[in-house]
Amino acid sequence: MIEPPEDEPAPHVNVGEVEERLLGGPRRHTRDAVAAFAGMPVDYVRRLWRAMGFANVGPDAEAFTDGDLLAIDRLLALVRDGVFDQELAVSVTRALGHNAARLVEWQVDALAEHLARSRGLSADEAVREAVDLSADHIEELEALLVYAWRRQLAAVAGRVLSAPDSDPDGRLLSVGFADLVSYTRLSQRLEERELGLLVDRFGRRSADVIAGAYGRLVKTVGDEVMFVADDPATAARIGLELAEAMAADPELPDVRVGIATGPVLYRMGDVFGPTVNLASRLTALAAPGTVLVDATTATALAGLADVVAEPEKTRAVRGIGLVRPEVVRRTT
Repeated sequence: MIEPPEDEPAPHVNVGEVEERLLGGPRRHTRDAVAAFAGMPVDYVRRLWRAMGFANVGPDAEAFTDGDLLAIDRLLALVRDGVFDQELAVSVTRALGHNAARLVEWQVDALAEHLARSRGLSADEAVREAVDLSADHIEELEALLVYAWRRQLAAVAGRVLSAPDSDPDGRLLSVGFADLVSYTRLSQRLEERELGLLVDRFGRRSADVIAGAYGRLVKTVGDEVMFVADDPATAARIGLELAEAMAADPELPDVRVGIATGPVLYRMGDVFGPTVNLASRLTALAAPGTVLVDATTATALAGLADVVAEPEKTRAVRGIGLVRPEVVRRTT
């Protein structure tokens, strides 16, 4: 690849043109015009914009496109029809904005990494090319996003409609965590790019294992993944497969896994409650490459042909009290 002379300026990027390709048109509406179109107070429109993850704009700034008007009209149609109230509309907007931001950041980073490797581009060149390619293929990417959303909604519908009646404020689930051993030491030794590749590999391997074993990935936070399963046996097998998969991968360190079963609160795609806290504490207690479970999970595993739970010594767990965890192993 021929490099341009050092004094040659970088190719000019017309930000406006790229934005128009992505947004479907120019920015030509002010905040007050959007509020008037929507028939809502300016303060409410400002709340929706912030919920999307964007900073406030001044009253005279032409910051909004025809697409923004269409989006707010569709959102408020759900309010007018009684599907949402105004507060729920803000919450839904916040959830969509937050998750879309994470998805786009990941997409651009992943594409830029690929371009840097395959085309020998610098980091800056790769990011610019990733954005440009995304704009060129916006229709295909948008269709894939909608497809994935519909598929995930269908999966939720299947679980909800086939589940027995239960307490609407709580669900009985098995919750698990898996975190990388010695991550802090690795983060100090590896270069940023190497650390990023390691975390990405861990996330991808974990997601594949969890989905393949009939669990659901809740979230990935750096060196840790959180998952749920509808029953303790499934959760225990996921834990073992995670430990085995990382142990077999020469590029990844071992993981510790902790699992607890009990009632949880499901809110905005995340789970909360004492069961989650216990699973997290058990993860911290687990030895590298092992799976620790609470008594409820261990009891449910009794009699299974492929896994066994063996009691360990009683431990004092911060914020919970005395706990006697059990380590899960395969029988064959």
